[in-house]
Amino acid sequence: MGRPGGGALRPPALLLLLLLLPLRLQPLAAAAAAADPPRGSQGLAAECEEDQFRCRNGRCIPSVWRCDEDDDCADNSDEDGCPKKTCMDTDFTCDNGHCIPERWKCDGEEECSDGSDEFPANCPKQVCPAEKLSCGPTSHKCVPASWRCDGEKDCESGADEAGCATSLGTCRGDEFRCGDGACVPATKRCNQEQDCPDGSDEAGCLKARPASQGNRRRPRGLNECLHNNGGCSHICNDLKIGFECTCPAGYRLLDQKTCRDIDECEDPDACSQICVNFKGYFKCECHPGYEMDPLTKNCKAVAGRSPSLIFTNRHEVRRIGLVKRDYSRLIPMLKNVVALDVEVATNRIYWCDLSYRKIYSAYMDKASDPAEQEVLIDAQLHSPEGLAVDWVHKHIYWTDSGNKSISVATVDGSRRRTLFSRDLSEPRAIALDPLRGFMYWSDWGYQAKIEKSGLNGADRRTLVSDDIEWPNGITLDLLSQRLYWVDSKLHQLSSIDFSGGNRKMLVFSPDFLSHPFGIAVFEDKVYWTDLENEAIFSANRLSGLEISVLAENLNNPHDIVIFHELKQPRAGDACELSAQPDGGCEYLCLPAPQLSSHSPKYTCACPDAMWLGPDRKRCYRASQSTSTTPLASPTARTEADSARAPGTATHSPTHRNHSTETPRPAAAVPSSVSVPGASSIGPSIPSPATSNHSQHYGNEGGKPGSTVTAAVIGIIVPVAVIALLCTSGYLIWRNWKRKNTKSMNFDNPVYRKTTEEEDEDELHIGRTAQIGHVYPARVALSLEDDGLP
Repeated sequence: MGRPGGGALRPPALLLLLLLLPLRLQPLAAAAAAADPPRGSQGLAAECEEDQFRCRNGRCIPSVWRCDEDDDCADNSDEDGCPKKTCMDTDFTCDNGHCIPERWKCDGEEECSDGSDEFPANCPKQVCPAEKLSCGPTSHKCVPASWRCDGEKDCESGADEAGCATSLGTCRGDEFRCGDGACVPATKRCNQEQDCPDGSDEAGCLKARPASQGNRRRPRGLNECLHNNGGCSHICNDLKIGFECTCPAGYRLLDQKTCRDIDECEDPDACSQICVNFKGYFKCECHPGYEMDPLTKNCKAVAGRSPSLIFTNRHEVRRIGLVKRDYSRLIPMLKNVVALDVEVATNRIYWCDLSYRKIYSAYMDKASDPAEQEVLIDAQLHSPEGLAVDWVHKHIYWTDSGNKSISVATVDGSRRRTLFSRDLSEPRAIALDPLRGFMYWSDWGYQAKIEKSGLNGADRRTLVSDDIEWPNGITLDLLSQRLYWVDSKLHQLSSIDFSGGNRKMLVFSPDFLSHPFGIAVFEDKVYWTDLENEAIFSANRLSGLEISVLAENLNNPHDIVIFHELKQPRAGDACELSAQPDGGCEYLCLPAPQLSSHSPKYTCACPDAMWLGPDRKRCYRASQSTSTTPLASPTARTEADSARAPGTATHSPTHRNHSTETPRPAAAVPSSVSVPGASSIGPSIPSPATSNHSQHYGNEGGKPGSTVTAAVIGIIVPVAVIALLCTSGYLIWRNWKRKNTKSMNFDNPVYRKTTEEEDEDELHIGRTAQIGHVYPARVALSLEDDGLP
């Protein structure tokens, strides 16, 4: 039987083909529907979950990211068709409707996704101030004049380095350039120690003279050391000519003959933690919870769980174990998280989201679930870039570069107060020392600096203002009482003590510190994130050596914290240890800085729109008719006014939900009551809210005396005022009575007419000419004519 032709099909085969054709067409129809989804989005459930949005490129993102002014889909499909948002007065509106801070406009960098903030039409030629340098006619960027010829291109066009003399190194004026181009502090030149790798810092230096020699002219064979040991306190060495006094190990010559013990503990880096000096030697010890490594002599944590490092890369919060180096993700699918902190005792994590302008909190083991993420602060936030938790007094502190303020709130966000809103340019990171009652923060604005104040806003002062440009992250080592910070402009990692002294530059490296952001310290290691390297580095916190990479390829790592019990030692809450709950404060109890043994343990504070009353504990509203001079210091009034500055939402104490809770009494302070001001702060820098902070001491010892004084004043002042008012009323009544009573007094039973010329036309009735009423001479002397009854 012959083979069928190519165009013929057998009936069974034709029937099978007709049955399979609908099955093959169904996937094609589904693919076409996926490529062009219907407007009702009913077909999205096939690929994305119900609470997700499907991008044009097929990517699934949370639905809440839709129309949030960020290109989360990478093709901008999540922002297509969205209504333009009305920006705040302090923001710039991009052409695509996005809002960015006004200060980012025409700064030489495109912050708008469409680049409209740098369009020539929006950026007229900018005239840079005298203290800044223009980056050229085609650029709208101004850089500090001190960056001119510093060896680094700060302008995109390199205009700040054009025409500069070339040199082998880029050392600053207070540094010495080694022969290999390295830079060391100028003070280390000729210090008899090799600081440059090639030893050039000691080249050409005069050698130190040997120890003092005695008489060089002596008879042959005379040994001066045999007589009274040559006058040496310890060791006398006889020489061919004369003699010399030397000291044993651990001692040094105080003068030519006397040895003194060397205090090795004067060097803060002599030991890992505790240094104990003895005569002739010293000993290193560790704090409780740590043990000394017998090989490295460093103190290692032995108490608590294994330490871990937590960091954010804007869209996620991740965790790295410092022992096993295990890597995990704590919080996924975030928007724009820059700042974070933890509370170890409660196992909670706190973070700020710049896009949503909110502060969140959650338990670390449940933080990945959006339903477990609690919103603490959602009002009056602009750009919260720094966050710190007071684990002792249960408060959170944050910096806001948009509002240019530093604020505090309870950990549940129910009560808050602005501590500083003046003399701040670009506040960034913040760190707390609840044990001593201080907080520290960095400001990378026009006058870059690192500042310090009490946790209640008192005793504000500047610690670092020289040789600092872009201070980003800061962190505290509570054991050694030192502050560490990174400078992304100078590419440095430095440290100081808590008083601002003993400054030390640990690391200088444009490679490892290309653009550092966050920093943390634990044991003998310091850790930092770098945006350009997209990595986390570590180094020895004492010497700055042993630089290593902890993690890399991290995609914009920002803030970083250490999670371990020893990082947050336990201490007593002064507000709760007082005789009254919460220190007797009606609204907020804040710890005071412990400057001395006589310093108050805490102070009471009120919301931004209210003031402390006479008892320094209750809050009142200042009425418009009542002068607020006795209620608020100039600084406090300035802060209240700054909260109403253009573009900044007015702080209202009536927001109970995640913002501010208003105390019960809202009556105005009586105008007759004069409220004494709080103790004065340093004269150099005014401290805010001095008038609505009361002071309370730890044992409440001064409380009975102050209560009696307040009671006496409260009784005497009202009584005196009432007596004064009664006296004034009586005098007024008496004067009115005398003027409205007509009396007639005669010297004899008949009227007499005056004969004086000046009184010819008038008849005077009364006891004297000065008292009584004057009547015309023709008026009838009749009581009826006078209108009297």
